[in-house]
Amino acid sequence: MKSKKAILLPRFQKILEQMGENIKLARKRRRFSTVQVSERAGINRTTLYQIEKGNPSVALGSYFNVLRVLNLEEDFLKLAADDEFGRKLQDLALIGKS
Repeated sequence: MKSKKAILLPRFQKILEQMGENIKLARKRRRFSTVQVSERAGINRTTLYQIEKGNPSVALGSYFNVLRVLNLEEDFLKLAADDEFGRKLQDLALIGKS
């Protein structure tokens, strides 16, 4: 079965590219080679390269494993943690029930 290519709007792709760049910079700050990070994360170097480019088709688990190797796994918990829009919707619904 052929896998589907992930399609993103350009502005959303830019977000992934920025995340990839942040991961690459974190790796370089720690002076880790691509070989070191990919081996410790249990992925191949091509996958790490794709992560650092912000490729949307790379599995989320691979992104997590790279963050874990860089000791940034807690950053994963920050994803969608502050749901300001959801809270506003919830508050509007609660106000309407009074």
